[in-house]
Amino acid sequence: MTTVMFACRKNAGRSQMAAALMAHIAPHLRVMSGGTTPGREVHPQAREALAQIGLTPFSEQPQALTPDRVKEADWVITMGCGETCPVFPGKYYEDWPVEDPADQPIEKVALIRDDIERRVRDLLARIEREVPTGAVDN
Repeated sequence: MTTVMFACRKNAGRSQMAAALMAHIAPHLRVMSGGTTPGREVHPQAREALAQIGLTPFSEQPQALTPDRVKEADWVITMGCGETCPVFPGKYYEDWPVEDPADQPIEKVALIRDDIERRVRDLLARIEREVPTGAVDN
């Protein structure tokens, strides 16, 4: 089973929305999410933006992005955690330039959610065609 890890700094917004969307759209994939410095809770705006489309955050409590969890993933999608995300050979890595929804008005967070959904659907199409953008070779 293909495993996709979504990561951001706090695991309170972007990665929560991405993981919730992927889990909903592609229940045949294993989905995980995490943050390099997990927040205390999922951003209320991210909760509301997901609720607008009938979804809930991927996890109730932000999770840590650990090397062991990254090792489990086939695809690692980062959003704003930069070089603090662990990198392992043989994994497919992408960094999505997605704006942080923290402290944004719900209208802006809904646009961020929609951007993430487009990216998730594109990623899923590539996973299903097995056409990655490139594995990290070390």
